[in-house]
Amino acid sequence: MRILERLDELYAIGGGPGANRPHPSAAEDEAHELAAGWLAEAGLDVEVDRHGNLFGRSSARDDVWVGSHLDTVPRGGRLDGALGVVAAIEAVERVGAGAVVAFRGEEVGCIGSRARVAAEGPLPRVFLELHVEQGPRLADAGVPLGVVTSIVGYARAELFLEGSAGHAGTTPMAGRADALVAAAERILAIRDAALGIEDAVATVGELDVEPGAGNVIPSRARLSLDVRAPDRLRLDALVAAIDFEPGHRTEPVELGERCRSVLRDAVASRGLAVMELASGAGHDAGVLAAAGVDAGMLFVRSLNGGISHSPDELSSDDDIALAVDVLGDALVRLVEGDGSVGATTR
Repeated sequence: MRILERLDELYAIGGGPGANRPHPSAAEDEAHELAAGWLAEAGLDVEVDRHGNLFGRSSARDDVWVGSHLDTVPRGGRLDGALGVVAAIEAVERVGAGAVVAFRGEEVGCIGSRARVAAEGPLPRVFLELHVEQGPRLADAGVPLGVVTSIVGYARAELFLEGSAGHAGTTPMAGRADALVAAAERILAIRDAALGIEDAVATVGELDVEPGAGNVIPSRARLSLDVRAPDRLRLDALVAAIDFEPGHRTEPVELGERCRSVLRDAVASRGLAVMELASGAGHDAGVLAAAGVDAGMLFVRSLNGGISHSPDELSSDDDIALAVDVLGDALVRLVEGDGSVGATTR
């Protein structure tokens, strides 16, 4: 299958282990150049906007965009982002309508899509994104595809715990003010707060300790905090339960009902169970939806326990082929629908 060969070509860029096309980098540039060649082969008009986003436009209904991103985290997976781009090329070429887009820098905050929105230039009326689930829910349910209902909101901050340095051998345990012990207690409280709110998650991914010597009681600890929830009510509750002031916050966003309906119909028409779920990760579709675009996402089942951002990321070839067929079907339904899809300029 051409899609699998293209995924392999992208995966080889940057050297292993895993996918290594961070933003910005020569490897990300190389991936965009490779994809531009595929767009030209598909007979699409290739253009790059001033933010570096890559487009391949057909001669019909180029207000309907399909795509994702080509950048990766270091040592990332074969499918994350890349599958959405190569599938979009396949779908638009098959249908003969729509436009392909490969956004820049999704993994570092959706740089390309946010820049496109902020520039107040033309946006699509409709955007479709195919992506691996990056979690185990579809696999646990025995379902190959999922229709995404919303993109979770998240809040991030750095937390600092203060203590007093002292000699590791001469300071009695009862008199210590150990910042790392305080940090451990805080981390456990963060975990418990997230467990108390349905579908909420909280992660401490970084921990720095000062002065950082094996024979010195820690005097200061810094924690990174990332919390996420499917809707504003639960995100507010999570922030309040942990009791912190976010340094950055992005609100949850609902995806477009029209796109969701079209994707549900395309899945159901194949005799498959329709499973809907929220995305626990941010995506370019969420950025466009927040800007008023009717955006939709289709998830393909992740295997290996749903692991992602890792070379162990895996989806089956059969599931990928099915997802591309459903994506193409949804594109047909959108471009041959009631005619309400029209150019959007702001």
